[in-house]
Amino acid sequence: MVADASVGASHSAQRPVIAMRNVVKQYRMGDTEVHALRGISFEIAQGDFVAIMGTSGSGKSTLMNIVGCLDVPTRGHYWLDGVDVRTLDDDDLARIRNRKIGFVFQSFNLLPRMSAIANVELPLTYAGVHPRQRRARAAVALQSVGLGQRMHHVPSEMSGGQQQRAAVARAIVTNPALILADEPTGNLDTESSIDVMSVFAALHSQGRTVVLITHEDDIAAYAQRIVKLRDGQIVDDHRRDASGARRTHVAHAEAGQGAFQ
Repeated sequence: MVADASVGASHSAQRPVIAMRNVVKQYRMGDTEVHALRGISFEIAQGDFVAIMGTSGSGKSTLMNIVGCLDVPTRGHYWLDGVDVRTLDDDDLARIRNRKIGFVFQSFNLLPRMSAIANVELPLTYAGVHPRQRRARAAVALQSVGLGQRMHHVPSEMSGGQQQRAAVARAIVTNPALILADEPTGNLDTESSIDVMSVFAALHSQGRTVVLITHEDDIAAYAQRIVKLRDGQIVDDHRRDASGARRTHVAHAEAGQGAFQ
């Protein structure tokens, strides 16, 4: 069970956390020009839980890299919590990643010789937070994902599911605008996958914005909204009702319109 934790109340309910307008991504692979994204336009509201799906070559990974400020569009615009990402240099991109995005990866990415609480403290260290505050905030984050009794254990002393929950604690400790999870259950068994996804569901119920990258239908079913990609384009975008049934089609924002006009 995930304990209640403070959520970024300063994020405007009126402004999308993510807004994309006609995002195109092209790159060269040898003599071939690859069109990875072909005019992506959509928004994700504060507090939403969205699964982005697609097979290999669909553009899913490229879109994740742009959403995570690990790459920038060739053309088009991407606003993250009101900031136009295309205007940022590499140093600014690094800062916005640390301040506004909490990453959760398939491989956990925990430092093996550091305790869970020391791993969770790392983003706060990079942000220059005082050591005493770092330790207190990391402890709260670990308690919120049910690891209050494991915070002094190193990764080798924890199960895969516990390691991923520690990674989630690390992602939320800075109180980011967005939690971005890339195939977070890819290395987990079924029971651990359910355990980790229940943590994401609880975080969403507390008002956090979660974007989940997955190719698994049963994992995507935890999300409120499912966006499917094929050949660098959105081919389906719909919401689900409380029973999990398809409910409404989500109209895409037209280029040049919306909150960032």
